[in-house]
Amino acid sequence: MTVVRDKALQIIEPPGGWGSLRMSDLWRGRELLAFLTWRDIKVRYTQAFLGVLWAVLQPVLMMVVFTLFFGRVARLPSDGLPYAVFALSGLVPWTFFANAVGSSTESLLADKNLVSKVYFPRLIIPLASLLSWLPDLLIGTLILLALSVLYGVAPAVTVLVVPLLAVLAAVVAASVSVWLSALNVAYRDVRFAVRFLLQLWLFATPVIYPASFVPAAWRWVLGLNPMTGLTETFRWAVFGRTAAPLGLLVLSVAVSTVVLAAGVVYFRRVEANFADVI
Repeated sequence: MTVVRDKALQIIEPPGGWGSLRMSDLWRGRELLAFLTWRDIKVRYTQAFLGVLWAVLQPVLMMVVFTLFFGRVARLPSDGLPYAVFALSGLVPWTFFANAVGSSTESLLADKNLVSKVYFPRLIIPLASLLSWLPDLLIGTLILLALSVLYGVAPAVTVLVVPLLAVLAAVVAASVSVWLSALNVAYRDVRFAVRFLLQLWLFATPVIYPASFVPAAWRWVLGLNPMTGLTETFRWAVFGRTAAPLGLLVLSVAVSTVVLAAGVVYFRRVEANFADVI
């Protein structure tokens, strides 16, 4: 960050060149990140008729629809779990991902007044929007555990690693959100494309079917979708019914890391123009 002082005049400018990639700026802005995250959580549920119940209704209602059509009509496999439990275990991480990506994509435009008035690492805005959905992920996980007990399915001891998977879920969502939030500033129709993309992405992720449903020869292609490893590992962590999908998990982590790193480079290189075009 460059600061130019001229008596009463102080100009704060974003760093140029490769200095724009300094992630230490994010650490210095951690209080702003926490404030914006809490603000987004409060705004989402302020004056909402159902309030936090939306965090329960969204995955549960989708679970009911999927169970009726894909569990009873299509009779898709469910790795030995009741299909309702199986579907909800996929919908919990997916719902977090879809909501986080959708809101983060539009976050810079939603905070355009803040972006255009003062400099700070703009990356804080989509990250705050993303992190504000973590409470919904927690609520969804608790609902899943309650449903599994109702169906007589005991959670495995590996459920203790779910907090680590929440971190991975945030990384996966961030790897996509960083790209889309920056692109949405330059191309305002990106947010419409994202809605369609997420609908397609749902069916490319083992939410309504297990990864084992895909032939082994093509399973690595499914694994290129970072949500595949996350979803399968989340199911394993909660129920422990199958072997740990280490291959899919490693592939998901690798893909997410590469995409996130490239996205941060792109974001920090174009953020200096946000105030001019937003």
